[in-house]
Amino acid sequence: QLQLLESGGGLVQAGASLMLSCVASGFTFSSFGMGWFRQGPGKDRDFVAAIRLGRGYITKYADSVKGRFIISRDNTKNTVTLHMDSLKPEDTAIYSCARQRLVQNIATPRLEDYADWGQGTQVIVSS
Repeated sequence: QLQLLESGGGLVQAGASLMLSCVASGFTFSSFGMGWFRQGPGKDRDFVAAIRLGRGYITKYADSVKGRFIISRDNTKNTVTLHMDSLKPEDTAIYSCARQRLVQNIATPRLEDYADWGQGTQVIVSS
């Protein structure tokens, strides 16, 4: 059974760092691109970062997090990680990892390209 389990969220002050992890199971992790999305209070789910399948040499970021967040993957641990620096109050959201719907050799920001989601982990950034 496919499972995506996020962890690492919390309450931090603006300017702090957090590292989110998503442990995957139930499928061949290295064969799928992965992504992180977030949903703030009263907002739609938005793209944050994506990483290509395999060794993940190709990544993509939302403009709002570029230069502050880094996505990476460890296929030996079936884990995708989102390292977040210089956090801002507007980064407050529930962060979810997702698996791409198809085996595609791309890092995609499109919500519709993802079919499987974790429950999410809450990040709150205070000013």
